[in-house]
Amino acid sequence: MQPAITGIGQIHVSVSDIDRAISFYRDILGLRFLFRPPSQPMAFFDCGGVRLYLGVPSDPKYRANSFLYYRVDDIEAAYETLQARGLNFFSPPRLIHKTEAGALWMAGFQDPDGNYAQIMAEKPA
Repeated sequence: MQPAITGIGQIHVSVSDIDRAISFYRDILGLRFLFRPPSQPMAFFDCGGVRLYLGVPSDPKYRANSFLYYRVDDIEAAYETLQARGLNFFSPPRLIHKTEAGALWMAGFQDPDGNYAQIMAEKPA
């Protein structure tokens, strides 16, 4: 019997300040804001068809340590755009892996709560 899993519907990222997180993910990263339930410390964004759920955990035991990789078409242009919006990267885009078919490039950063992330692009050879 095959598993019933057909894909990822939502990913949770723990944050400590929902207003600050909304600002960062909407205004700096440029993700499409979907909604914020009234009187709850959570917000939802669209990230290429996967819903990103930002939430303040109700108990520290629910704090998630996520590490997200955001796919971009042009890593140099994305790097420059995000830097201009105030995002501080650890370093410029760098080559991670190269094959005959192409190369994987990444540039890392953290959100205001210290969650790690990378922008990534696969460049054809």
